[in-house]
Amino acid sequence: MESHLLFELGLALCIVAAAGLLSARLRFSIVPFLILAGMAVGPHAPVIGILDFRFIESGPLIHFMGRLGVIFLLFYLGLEFSVNRLLKAGKSIFLGGTTYMVINFSLGLALPYLWGWPLKEMLVVAGIIAISSSAIVAKTLVDLRRTARIETEMILGLMLYQDVFVAVYLSIVSGLVLTGSTSPEGVLLSAGIALAFMLGFILIGRKIAPLITRILNVPSDEIFMLVVFAFLVLVAGFSETIHVAEAIGALLVGLVLAETDHLDRIEHLVVPYRDFFGALFFFSFGLSIDPLRLGGAVWPAVIAVVITILGNFIAGLIAGRSAGYSYRGATNIGLTITSRGEFSIILANLAKAGGLLPIIQPFAALYVLMLAILGPLLTKESKWIYSRLAKIFGWPAIKKKKQKAKANA
Repeated sequence: MESHLLFELGLALCIVAAAGLLSARLRFSIVPFLILAGMAVGPHAPVIGILDFRFIESGPLIHFMGRLGVIFLLFYLGLEFSVNRLLKAGKSIFLGGTTYMVINFSLGLALPYLWGWPLKEMLVVAGIIAISSSAIVAKTLVDLRRTARIETEMILGLMLYQDVFVAVYLSIVSGLVLTGSTSPEGVLLSAGIALAFMLGFILIGRKIAPLITRILNVPSDEIFMLVVFAFLVLVAGFSETIHVAEAIGALLVGLVLAETDHLDRIEHLVVPYRDFFGALFFFSFGLSIDPLRLGGAVWPAVIAVVITILGNFIAGLIAGRSAGYSYRGATNIGLTITSRGEFSIILANLAKAGGLLPIIQPFAALYVLMLAILGPLLTKESKWIYSRLAKIFGWPAIKKKKQKAKANA
């Protein structure tokens, strides 16, 4: 049985690797390929000789490794985050981020309300729709070599703003969904526990940062990694016991360890684990989706995608223009922040754990899948899109560098 389990796991890793190779060949985000790969196999898949694509025995292990992927993704995000960076970004980032969240969160609440979904489902869907994928946005900027553009500062600022928002929001929603509280008192209590835990952990963590620095001051990478990972998994597990999402516990550990003198060393060691288990996270999510049962979620997902693209573009345009960027720069902001990914899936898994409407899982899968494809594509074609919009709204046309160079000659 163990050898069969190991073989199944090896087969799953081969599928994940093939999806990665295909995405690299096409120079596109790996996320949609991993979700599609997971949806293509699973309990509904065929058995071909010794090749069992149902992954019945290895399914729980793959799911657990996917949970580790969530932990490492949020842990790394915590390492990257800095309150000082957000404060230095200035008033424009705060105003732009607030504008973005008001527009997109309101749209995220309105859609499930019009569909007649209950309150908890409305809150989960609002988070799914409102939060961009930091991983996909960052990767798109690097792949398209746009990190040096002036509007990239605003894009990254909006990502940081959303990260702060999602830390608070995920704490509140996880407390509400996982405890099953329905009364106002119960909601306030679960939210209070989550927020108290988060704020208390950050405050205590900042105080003991020098102590943690001394503890981690060991020459052996093996021991160093064991101490860091033990701390990470313990806090994430404890968070789950008090009905705070494990992802938030991982994020908090990252925030605390970012204050130590070992930040670079931790990041260097964590990246391979983040990428490996993160890939299994998206694959395991796709594995939980039966493509034959997506019918009821198709139109809600399509409507949400259209609304998201419009909401993101309008929010990006307002934020960019308010910060003094050109129409083209503001357009780039609105198109670049469209992708959805890890946070949307985390919220969908939270809804499943809380026993909410089963349509949320396939809805999130289709929604993330479409925007993980369309987001990078819209960013790549932003110049063409702006040229068309400039003719409609009378915005300044893009100067052609070649013609300008000839004129100067």
